[in-house]
Amino acid sequence: MLSYRHAFHAGNHADVLKHIVLIQLLRYLGQKETPYMYIDTHSGAGVYALDTGYANKSREYETGIARLWDSKDLPGPVAEYVQLVRDMNPSGKMRYYPGSPYCADHVAREQDRIRLFELHPADIKLLEDNFRKREAEGQRSTTGTTRGKRVMVNRGDGFTGLKALLPPPSRRGLVLIDPPYEVKDDYRRVKDTLADALTRFPTGTYAVWYPVLQRMESRQLPDKLKRLQGKDWLNVSLSIGGPTPDGFGLTGSGMFVINPPWTLEPMLREIMPFLVKALARDDQARFTLETGAPVTGPGMRKA
Repeated sequence: MLSYRHAFHAGNHADVLKHIVLIQLLRYLGQKETPYMYIDTHSGAGVYALDTGYANKSREYETGIARLWDSKDLPGPVAEYVQLVRDMNPSGKMRYYPGSPYCADHVAREQDRIRLFELHPADIKLLEDNFRKREAEGQRSTTGTTRGKRVMVNRGDGFTGLKALLPPPSRRGLVLIDPPYEVKDDYRRVKDTLADALTRFPTGTYAVWYPVLQRMESRQLPDKLKRLQGKDWLNVSLSIGGPTPDGFGLTGSGMFVINPPWTLEPMLREIMPFLVKALARDDQARFTLETGAPVTGPGMRKA
């Protein structure tokens, strides 16, 4: 399925949660001098215009980044995320929103490596063009598909392309798995891809974004991921309100992290109440946060 375009959803409440978690995971990896590799299996276009095209039509960013744009006294991790978006908008007007690849490129150091996959023919072209433009402007020493080694854009299926990159040479890395979930098979492929990746690179950190929907596959995914290997995990979800009357529209999402850094849970306990209050659409807004080892082992606890 190649109909999904993330531009419709750019900057919404799900992006807020995903990108805050992503930035903090990369910041943790960056504390050691040894380089790491960031792999994004479903990269999208990299940058999204909020004042034109799909994003302006859907205006989903009004449920997310727009609610934080003028906020004062933001918690540290939230303030860092908002500042990253502001850095893309030096005029002070909210016109552009960074996708996961740009968030990663902003945080990564010169010695780190970024590997991006995208299958959609329109988005892969935009992704390549956006990184070429970024290199030409001298914002970072990034590279395109065929030049250099720091950032490489791959036209293909990230589920299958991931295998060839694991384990990374430095044995340090973060994998973001963020498919559109337009088809039920995406849920199965997430689980199967993670199971395979953990055999190749068991010490890596893996972050899976997923929608919180009524469909069975969505409800079951976190529990299935908890049973993978013998790894620690963290599961956080954010819902900005109850289901819409027509049953359509995304009101909640989650991030499931395997091998999370010890700093992630206390950070989320600090900021999630703030995000619920700041992004709430109604009084059914809430968050969940749970951590543990596989459900067959000791140590599971739930908040």
